[in-house]
Amino acid sequence: MNTEQHLDIIVENFSKLKNLSPCIEAIARAWIASLEQGNKIMFCGNGGSAADSQHLAAELVGRYKINRAALPAMSLTVDTSALTAIGNDFGYDQVFIRQVEGLGKAGDCLVGISTSGNSQNIVNAFQKAKEMGIKTIAFTGEGGGKMKEIADICLNVPSNITNNIQEMHIACGHILCDIVEKHFFAK
Repeated sequence: MNTEQHLDIIVENFSKLKNLSPCIEAIARAWIASLEQGNKIMFCGNGGSAADSQHLAAELVGRYKINRAALPAMSLTVDTSALTAIGNDFGYDQVFIRQVEGLGKAGDCLVGISTSGNSQNIVNAFQKAKEMGIKTIAFTGEGGGKMKEIADICLNVPSNITNNIQEMHIACGHILCDIVEKHFFAK
């Protein structure tokens, strides 16, 4: 596949994202409701999705486009001591559930990012989050996997190819950060 063919796929995928506008807007409303109640947005993912988790949390805590006060957000992928202790003592499938249990509270939002939608550590965290009254939001690929079944809202982007899914996840995440930031800080 040449460069133009790669770009054609990206253009086609991003064009299909328009169909997900209602879902993106529903996620934005959930984030805004959580933040308006003094709660936070937590993110988790594995590999490239862990990087996306950190990226989106940073956009909310730092800034997206507007110089403004910080918004409460965190990535559950950044504390290497917690990740390695929990992974060693309880198993890798528990690395997010234990953090949700210790750091989350009712009214928060937990965003799980997984291209397959089947990451067991995120599925486990979603189950705990639901028990705790935390809204669960899945970013997945086309099928949605197990996460689609359990999430309150599932953004299952129109691809089953990992890199293309990740490209759309970060673009949708940026749109969400823009909506949320403007809601709270646009003059």
